[in-house]
Amino acid sequence: MTIKASDVARILGGERVLRRRVRSVNDLREVVEAGLPVESLRRAVEAAAGKGRDANELLYGIVPKTTLLRRHRLLNVEESQRLERLARIVALSNEVWEDPERSREFLFGVQPSLGGTRPVELSRSELGARQVEELLYQMEYSLPV
Repeated sequence: MTIKASDVARILGGERVLRRRVRSVNDLREVVEAGLPVESLRRAVEAAAGKGRDANELLYGIVPKTTLLRRHRLLNVEESQRLERLARIVALSNEVWEDPERSREFLFGVQPSLGGTRPVELSRSELGARQVEELLYQMEYSLPV
């Protein structure tokens, strides 16, 4: 099982928000390097957390509130990379759990296999996102966790 670039793009708002069809990892990389739209941030956070306190915490963990107020169109590259990691984790979690609510429970729940950390917190760094991906792959393939 691999995470499809098109699934990540869908979490980020799809062609309508990204203003480009994403068919490959290369397409996704180019979109991220150009800076993701602020609307992608809102879409991905809603896909991950729904609405409410968790959503606000996640939103401002990717882009601080004062910085977000200054962003009118595009996120910078670093913010875009953080957002892409989140979207990648959400896409994979949705595929493994096959239910958005159960996926949210996993993403926001403390995971002993991740050192007692929540997957959404780990997704802020590339290495943390890899840990979450590895755990999800193990769960998908019924490997010992």
